Amino acid sequence: MNNIRNFCIIAHIDHGKSTLADRLLEETDTLSERERKDQVLDNMELERERGITIKSHAIQMRYVYRGSEYILNLIDTPGHVDFSYEVSRSIAACEGALLVVDATQGIQAQTISNLYMAVDHNLEVIPVLNKMDMASAMPDEVKDQIVDLLGCSRDDIIEASAKTGTGVEAILERIVTSIPAPEGDPDAPLQALIFDSVFNSFRGIIAYFKIVNGSLKTGDLVKFFNTGKKYNADEIGVLKIKQEAREYLSAGNVGYIISGIKESREVKVGDTITHYDKPCEKGIAGFEIVKPMVFAGIYPVDADDYEDLRSSIEKLQLNDASLSFIPESSAALGFGFRCGFLGLLHMEIIQERLDREFDMDVITTVPNVSYNVYTTSGEMIEVHNPSGLPSVTHIDRIEEPYIIAQIITKSEFVGNIMTLCIDKRGTFKNQVYLTSDRVEITFELPLAEIVFDFYDKLKSLSRGYASFDYHYSSYRKADLVRLDILLNGEMVDALSTLIFRGHSYDFGRRMCVKLKELIPRQQFDIAIQAAIGAKIIARETVKAVRKDVTAKCYGGDITRKRKLLEKQKKGKKRMRQVGNVEIPQQAFLAVLKMD
Repeated sequence: MNNIRNFCIIAHIDHGKSTLADRLLEETDTLSERERKDQVLDNMELERERGITIKSHAIQMRYVYRGSEYILNLIDTPGHVDFSYEVSRSIAACEGALLVVDATQGIQAQTISNLYMAVDHNLEVIPVLNKMDMASAMPDEVKDQIVDLLGCSRDDIIEASAKTGTGVEAILERIVTSIPAPEGDPDAPLQALIFDSVFNSFRGIIAYFKIVNGSLKTGDLVKFFNTGKKYNADEIGVLKIKQEAREYLSAGNVGYIISGIKESREVKVGDTITHYDKPCEKGIAGFEIVKPMVFAGIYPVDADDYEDLRSSIEKLQLNDASLSFIPESSAALGFGFRCGFLGLLHMEIIQERLDREFDMDVITTVPNVSYNVYTTSGEMIEVHNPSGLPSVTHIDRIEEPYIIAQIITKSEFVGNIMTLCIDKRGTFKNQVYLTSDRVEITFELPLAEIVFDFYDKLKSLSRGYASFDYHYSSYRKADLVRLDILLNGEMVDALSTLIFRGHSYDFGRRMCVKLKELIPRQQFDIAIQAAIGAKIIARETVKAVRKDVTAKCYGGDITRKRKLLEKQKKGKKRMRQVGNVEIPQQAFLAVLKMD
């Protein structure tokens, strides 16, 4: 155990985490020449394309320092705020962390929140200043920021460039000398923390774990502490570029277990593995069931693809246990699924993967959050969809989720960003100057307000210089109303939204104007109305396409023309009774991009 080091890399998106991992693997000769490629740990096409880590990975390296061999386990973490629970479990499996900061950009919001998480778990933090080869690097300024944040000395900060490989040797030495060896009792009852799981179509779910106490042998009968299910450890082993089977693993080791599990919901990240006949007394602290925060309906463009869509989402769920879905139907869109996501990036990734991996064309409805509705009879209903709201007379109050948002930006953009947050019903909490021209602003905001376009607006207001990070705080009472869109008196359920009362009139009017542009003209007038309950708050009319039926009628008595117009009028009336309005696909998408 004294020669094992478990560590993770903490960094903001695009600060060079995956590239640094590549260099560490090359330096320790973990990869053969044939296996070398950029971002070797990001094995999903989408990750390479966008340059973000979606799924965390773990890999074992061997490093010789002063004549003795050390085992280094790198437990990679996803960078985005949506996956913060996975990050917390990866951090819980480590004893140390590399804090990678981009020398051209300085400290960003996500770096800070993940760093706090590492400090909470008492990890040894090694600061690394990356991208030192860039002409725009500002080493002195960024070092000051790191010293302020960590309280370390300037000499502790390792200058490196993951691209060219400078400083990598120094990082490896520091990992061995600074990060403590894992503590644990190999003779105690087995306690192993699951920090990730992947799906293999031949072998089922493979769980990645770190043994905190005890030891595990191939063929042992184990049980998962929080789900209570028992399994045989058919194969255990360590994680190199490919999995390598082992007969025996003891405390401090990181490895994988294959036990023929077919259902992804049986393996929960953060759960504890223990022996069935000699279990540990309590599970490892920090386990929680991940709750989806953003909900959206996913419908097939062609109704015949419903079953294909179901099997595609089920297969995706095997790879991503945090995706949840239930069937639902809509009058406008037919049959589909109500899906729960961890956040907006998560939702975007699922849509993209459905398209790429399963070739599914889908319509996604307006994303919304989950509300707690308290009825007059005192019961609480969780509502994910505006159509599930009880009638107004039965509602006592509605509560919506709030978040604490941390925004780090240059001081010149503070005014604009504050205006944006206040427009989104935010409450100002705190403002801290990290350096003379970088500010950290803390706001409390309703989650529903950032679901649409908050991030895009923030980036454009700050010319790309603001970084944004959030965590959930609590549910609060809110003055919300359900805004319905009616076409010729018929409600279109897919366009209904739950919205703050103060914003409803403006939003309803803009929605009607937008739909008027998008709905093609018919042979009869189409009334587009926005309504709250029985009260119409906005209306636009798509005028009918009219044929000039009096063109052939020249001269003579006016009654001849009137007769023709009356005949046309009757035809239009009959058409309105039987005609229905098709809503084009762009209309559903346009509502997402209202501004």
